[in-house]
Amino acid sequence: MTDITAELVKQLRLRTGVGLMECKRALTEENGDIELSIDNLRKSGKMQAFKKLKNTTNQGLIFAKIKNNFGVIIELNCQTDFVAKDSLFVSLGNEIILTALSKKIKNILDIKNYFESKITELIVKFGENIKINRFGVIENENLHSYIHAGRIGVLVSAHNLNESVLKNIAMHIAASKPEYINPNEVPKSVFEREYNIQLQLVKNYKKPANILKKIVDGRMNKFVNNISLIGQNFIIDPSQTVGQVLKENNGSIISFIRFEIGENITNNISV
Repeated sequence: MTDITAELVKQLRLRTGVGLMECKRALTEENGDIELSIDNLRKSGKMQAFKKLKNTTNQGLIFAKIKNNFGVIIELNCQTDFVAKDSLFVSLGNEIILTALSKKIKNILDIKNYFESKITELIVKFGENIKINRFGVIENENLHSYIHAGRIGVLVSAHNLNESVLKNIAMHIAASKPEYINPNEVPKSVFEREYNIQLQLVKNYKKPANILKKIVDGRMNKFVNNISLIGQNFIIDPSQTVGQVLKENNGSIISFIRFEIGENITNNISV
C-alpha cells in the first residue's frame, strides 16, 4: 500500500481545492493514485461542493452563547434565505457553537477544520455555498449575549453590571452599531479622514476662521461620540448617554463583538 504523504495530499488539494481530510481519504481509498482520487472526489460530490465555495454568501444566521464565563459568537453564512431557515442549517449552527463552548475553541481555523466534513455535506445537499464567515470569543465573569432576529448578534463583556443593565446595553449595541467603546479609542487615521472631509465642507462658508474651527470641532465631537459606545444616546432612554448609564451603575464595558449578516462578505474561497 502506498504511503499517503503530506506532499501527496497537498498535490491533490492544489488540483481540486477540496479539504485536506477529504483529499487524504480519497488518496487512501485509491492507493495514492492522484487521477483516481480526483475521480473519487467527483463521484462523492466533493468536487461539486468545492465549485459552490466560489459563490457569494450574503445570507445566514448569527449564533451566540455563553457557558462557564466563556462566550462565543459565530456568523454562519449561506446563499439564500431559504437555506438559512432550514432546520439542518440551524442545527449545524447550534452544533458549531455548542462544540466551541464545550471544547473552548478560540481559533476560527480550528472550528472550520472541525466542521469541514459536515459543512461539505450540507453544501452538496443544498447545492449552495455554506461557510463559517466570522468567529469571536470573549472570556469574562460578567458576560451577555444577544441575538436579534438571527441577523444581528452581540457578545459583550462588562465590569460590575447586573444582568438587566447588561442586556439593555447589548440591545443598544445591536441597534446603534458602535465601532469603539470610548471616543479616545478612535484611531488617528479615522479621525483625520473625517476631519479633512469636514474642513472641505466648511471651506466656502463666509465666516471667520475661529468660527469655522468651532464648527469643525463641534462636528468632530459629534462624530467620535456617534461611533463610540459611551458617547451614544442610550436607546432605552435617549435623554442619557450610555456613558451616563454606566456611571450611574458604577460599571464599565470591557469589550464587545457585534456581527451582522452580510457585513464583510467577499467571494473568497473558505480554507
